[in-house]
Amino acid sequence: MALPSADLGDGTYRNPVLDADWSDPDLLRVGDDFYLTASSFGRAPGLPLLHSRDLVNWTLVGHALQRLEPAGEFSRPRPDCGVWAPSLRHHDDRFWIFWGDPDHGIFQVNAPEIRGPWTRPHLVKEGKGLIDPCPLWDEETGEAYLVHAWARSRSGVKNRLTGHRMRPDGTGLLDEGKVIVDADLIPGWFTLEGPKAYRHDGWFWIFAPAGGVETGWQGAFRSRGFFGPYEERVVMEQGDTRVNGPHQGGWVRTAAGEDWFVHFQQRGPYGRVVHLQPMRWGDGGTSRSSGSPRSSEAESGGEAESGGGWPVLGDRGVPVAVHRKPDLPSQPPSAPATDDDFPGGRFGRQWQWTANPQDGWATQHSGDGLRLSCVRTEDPHDLRALPHVLTQRLPGAAATVRVDLRLDSEEPGARAGLTVLGDAFSWIGLQREPDGSVRLVHRFAEPVAGGAPPVSPEPGGSEREAAPARSAPEGRARLWIEIGAGARCRFSYDVGDGRQPSGQVFAATGWRWVGALLGLFAQAPAGGGHAGAATFTRFRVTATR
Repeated sequence: MALPSADLGDGTYRNPVLDADWSDPDLLRVGDDFYLTASSFGRAPGLPLLHSRDLVNWTLVGHALQRLEPAGEFSRPRPDCGVWAPSLRHHDDRFWIFWGDPDHGIFQVNAPEIRGPWTRPHLVKEGKGLIDPCPLWDEETGEAYLVHAWARSRSGVKNRLTGHRMRPDGTGLLDEGKVIVDADLIPGWFTLEGPKAYRHDGWFWIFAPAGGVETGWQGAFRSRGFFGPYEERVVMEQGDTRVNGPHQGGWVRTAAGEDWFVHFQQRGPYGRVVHLQPMRWGDGGTSRSSGSPRSSEAESGGEAESGGGWPVLGDRGVPVAVHRKPDLPSQPPSAPATDDDFPGGRFGRQWQWTANPQDGWATQHSGDGLRLSCVRTEDPHDLRALPHVLTQRLPGAAATVRVDLRLDSEEPGARAGLTVLGDAFSWIGLQREPDGSVRLVHRFAEPVAGGAPPVSPEPGGSEREAAPARSAPEGRARLWIEIGAGARCRFSYDVGDGRQPSGQVFAATGWRWVGALLGLFAQAPAGGGHAGAATFTRFRVTATR
């Protein structure tokens, strides 16, 4: 069977509702439709766009960012850089996405429809370490604002939120900014980030997590004015559940008035999976007094003025594993696509390159199957350094991946294969030998120091043999990866004489902020002229439990 939906079919759903690396989710409702976007870091296209009618069954409908900018900086893989923590909003009959690139600043794109056309990225605020921006258009006053967090790795600053007045057209900021929440002044709080700003019942609200991705909690802040002073509460934490974090997301209200919250959970090599929590307004959360420059409850109005009090997420502040579905029309079970027959040589929306693509990497044709050019490269022994690896997210559930491969290149040293790619990688595929034969090869590489791919690996120094090579006389192979508990992967192949296991178990490893990826690639040694191609057919990801 294909990967299952989170919809249990009996009026309930299970978490996570998106069981793969849809990092830093944000969502909104427009009419009867819900839309969600997520971080895409250094992959292209970026800013995935998902659609649902019931908040449980999601499909991937496109991307808002075809190429990362500055384009030259993303001509090579930068897996932990690029698009961090976007915010998705709808204002003035347009969809808007703001995100922070920690090395360049805050960008936005906008479009009249969710499927586009989307504008090219516009730099709203230049600077290092500016992350997690969220715009807020105050419909009551016509004022526009923006709040963002800080990445200490680039700026030396963290644990605070900065607010600005913003041009109503979203093209720029109107002031130098002011720290509106300094969590250094809140006892026990650290690594405050990921703010999402809202207007509700006369209050300015900021939902923001703290405490670190794997160990923290979800906070909420409120003030009578956008620039504060704010008071805070913890509105969701792990409790006795297995949902570590729980971290960073967004609030949405249905047309019937139900409130729901999505957030992510860090799951090691699987990345950041997405949970859906019920939400209500009441006397929830844990108030934490502080010496911060905020008013006390009495000074700022307290519960009597709160218009429903504080948000209560999950089951009285802890995440739910199974819950009734939102009161919305029933939808057919669905999940973002994984399988692909590559009709006409085109690949589905689930695929992303590891850097900005170039013409000629994939060739369209009259039949089915993905035809990847064997791109010549100076880095033939390290997939982490290749921009032309076509990837999709590693599934969070046990699954078997299968693809058929034909190596059409006559170039000695040309090779193509199926990989699990991260800070460590392993791949299995075909390679053309100097004598003209084709061999089935299986290689792997251990994690690199510092959690980032080397720019210029030593030839032959990155990957090692995972299993002895063997002949593939027809230049064809069927390849499998079985993904088990803990993202432990077993490889196998068939070159015409039955399925055979290959190598030792390989433990998938993500990067610092990004989960491991499944990938397809074709390459050839450096040189001149066209080096041929490889054809992949019938890509399948099948649940194994």
